[in-house]
Amino acid sequence: MGQAKRICQIIKLKAEFAEEYRRLHANVWPDVLAALGKHHITDYSISHYPPLQLLIATFKYTGDDFERDMEAIGEDEETRKWWEITDRMQESFNDGAYGSGKEISWWTVSSRVPSDHLFSYKPMGTGR
Repeated sequence: MGQAKRICQIIKLKAEFAEEYRRLHANVWPDVLAALGKHHITDYSISHYPPLQLLIATFKYTGDDFERDMEAIGEDEETRKWWEITDRMQESFNDGAYGSGKEISWWTVSSRVPSDHLFSYKPMGTGR
């Protein structure tokens, strides 16, 4: 396994789907979560910034071949069904993108922050 990489992605949420998107993500399908885990995605979260209708996804990738693992997730049948539902709720920032798992990335990768990223907070031990 390679060193964990933090990935940040952004996409626009269509305002009329904000509540439905929240409800859907309160109960992510187990097979979708299993596909993420199988392909080395951990510590995944999505935040919503309503003033800009911005979705911000962050996760750690712990594998050795990011592109191959992303392709494998895209080949997962349940994940593709999930994307059919969620993609209609989103608007990509990438010109020519028309859905998840396609040639042009649906979500914009905002950064792949190396281990010497700009800021990191790790609490110190509680010992004196």
